[in-house]
Amino acid sequence: MTDTSIIEIASKTMWVALQLSAPILVTALVIGFAISLFQSMTQIQEFTLSFVPKVVGVGAALLFTGNWMLHTLVTFTVELFDMVPDLLA
Repeated sequence: MTDTSIIEIASKTMWVALQLSAPILVTALVIGFAISLFQSMTQIQEFTLSFVPKVVGVGAALLFTGNWMLHTLVTFTVELFDMVPDLLA
């Protein structure tokens, strides 16, 4: 196992983590920004007003992208296990 292979695995791992977290984080960011904008325009400061839409939005994002996320993670894991014999040599 060389340092190049370790860096390559770490790089792929971070890229997959970024891909998997992006739909959820972007959804929460957009909904949070819209709710904050609404709260600042109406001067309504209610905690549940910002929390409940985020939970619903993140749940919907998981529902729509969950299959793709699982497929991406399984593909990465299979590729990682396929690399094990080459890493041990």
